[in-house]
This record gives sequence, C-alpha cells and structure tokens, in this order.
Amino acid sequence: MYRPRIIPVLLLSGAGLVKSVGFKNHQYIGDPMNAVKLFNDMQADELVFLDISATEESRTISPELVREIGEEANMPFSVGGGIRTISDIQELIQAGAERVVIGHQAAQTPEFVREASERFGSSTISVCVDVKKNIFGKQLVYSKNGKVVHKISPIAYAQQIQQMGAGELIVQSVDMDGTMKGFDRELIKQVANAVTIPVVALGGAGKLEHFRQLYQYQPTSGLASGSCFVYQNELKGVLINYPTKEQKRLIYEQ
Repeated sequence: MYRPRIIPVLLLSGAGLVKSVGFKNHQYIGDPMNAVKLFNDMQADELVFLDISATEESRTISPELVREIGEEANMPFSVGGGIRTISDIQELIQAGAERVVIGHQAAQTPEFVREASERFGSSTISVCVDVKKNIFGKQLVYSKNGKVVHKISPIAYAQQIQQMGAGELIVQSVDMDGTMKGFDRELIKQVANAVTIPVVALGGAGKLEHFRQLYQYQPTSGLASGSCFVYQNELKGVLINYPTKEQKRLIYEQ
C-alpha cells in the first residue's frame, strides 16, 4: 500500500525554533537540536528545517547548524532559507542536508531551479510553493514570508517548476498556516493533479485526523505540519510529538 511520509516542518529564526500563524505572530518553541533528538527517538520519517529570517537578512540557513543536525539526525532532512546561488546549495549539501528547499529565488528566477537540478540532480531540489488568497479571493503564489506576490496561479507555477526540473514541491497554504483547522484539501488536489512530481502538503494540520482526511481525499507524497508536531493540542502548549506506528496505520486505513 502507498504510504506518504509524515514530515515535521520546523521553522527557525536565528538559533531558535518558532511557529507562526499566517506567517505572522511567531512564538518561540525551543532549541532545534533538542527537537532533533526527540524526533530521533520517535523515529520520524523525515524533517524539514526552514529559516524564515534568512532571506530578509541576505544569508542562508546556517551551514554550521545544518552540520550539527546532520551529525545528530537519524533520518533524512531538508533545509531551506535564503538560498540564492549554486554555491549556497553546494555548501548546505556538503554540511549534510539531503535536499534543499528553494522558495523566493525560485519564484523570482525559475531558471535557477533548472540550473540547480542539472547540477545536483532533481532529487536534491525541492521548491516550496506558498499560496495565499488576494483581496479578491484568488489564490496566487507568494514568497519572502508572504510579502511578495507573484501574479501566477499555484497550478501554473507548479507546472513551470516541474518543467525546470525540481524533484519535489512543498505546497503550503499561507491562509491555513498555524490555524490547526486542517489542510486546504482542494488546493493540494489541484496542484497534485497538475504535476507528476511528488507533492508534500503543508499548512493547517492540527491533529492526525487532518492527515487522514487529506490522505483519503488526495494522496500525496508527504503529509507535513509544524503545529501538529510541536503543540500538544489547540491550546498550543509546547510538546514535541510524532505519531506512533499504530497512529500511522489509522491514518492510512481506508
């Protein structure tokens, strides 16, 4: 049976973990290395680390931190934040990341994705597609923490990025981010049906039932969340957690 990866997505700001709602109101969560150790113990499928301050500060996610994560993590992990050049990717891969996540630079210059995938291989390149409704209710692609709008639909953008050679898309609903009310299932369905490369769903999950609902509605390569794995419930008490094998089985049950 096909089973998607269950992926915690951890946001970094400086040296600390944070969590947002609608890409705003960031709350400090804790130390990233402590989270890695806990997810090791819980046997997480994969981790994603995104430095949300990196692009604004004209730097990448810290290669030193990536190296520390690589020395500690027992699972594959991807990293993103501020990636603008081939040398940025080279440095992060050498530091231990299995895959890099490109956001703003991909939206600004899609050809960069082609250059990166030709240099490092498609499986190394993931593109994060941040989607938000404008004032007219139309879903468009945004970047730079939701501050820069690109006048292209998520479907057209996903197809373009696939043509550029990306190996994976992380499709994130900005409107659902941190709400813990569930995925934008229709958005995920539309994008997943428009491309042939793996799609990871992100934005809105607050409980395992949300994973199950999306899995039944539109199978994807990965089911990802931040809030679901750093909060114990909707009251948002911080508690690093991950589903057990039995809980995973319930997600996949027909």
